[in-house]
Amino acid sequence: MADRVETAEQTYGPKECGSCRLWRPILEDDRGPIGPCRLTVRIGDFPGTAPICERYLARDAAIPKTPPRIPSRRSPSPRPPVVHSAQAYTSAPAELPPLPEELLDMTREEFAQAIREALREELPEVSLAPKWEGGTVILKPRDASIQSKELPLDALFHKVIMVRDRLRVLEQRVNGHEKLSDAEKIEMQAYITKCYGSLTTFNVLFRDEKDKFVGDRS
Repeated sequence: MADRVETAEQTYGPKECGSCRLWRPILEDDRGPIGPCRLTVRIGDFPGTAPICERYLARDAAIPKTPPRIPSRRSPSPRPPVVHSAQAYTSAPAELPPLPEELLDMTREEFAQAIREALREELPEVSLAPKWEGGTVILKPRDASIQSKELPLDALFHKVIMVRDRLRVLEQRVNGHEKLSDAEKIEMQAYITKCYGSLTTFNVLFRDEKDKFVGDRS
């Protein structure tokens, strides 16, 4: 068994913090002499009978200028050192303007409703033909043992409108693209027009003629 170390009228074994050069006693309580670790591996004052850690340094060993690094328990490789630049302390991120008080006082539902109203202002309202309001699309499989599926017409109409609006956005971006040649724009426009033509089946759902899909008229 290794020799025990005597410190402040107390002897410690080689596996106790009291025999480590980095621990020093400064007070005493019912546990005996207590003190801090120079490397603050443990926070506060603790007794010399505590078990040693990975930074244990024998009393007769020299104190290194750079404390040894504790290997990570989660990863076999040590973490790279954190580099602090002067800019990190001198330059602060630009402050954002404060939010209006009425916005901060909004509930989640009020905020969602405000977004829906803003979207309605951006896009013209498209109405379902009155005869289809409250209607249902029934998907009936050929196999009678399989249950049919019902889809509200309002939900189907909403999806058709989303497709139409996104095609219009795509059309605008193609026409305004700076890197596309005129021939490429015409070719891509032809594909978009064919998409409109494929969707003319759903024109029966629209109330207003101006909102319907228009395909190739040639």
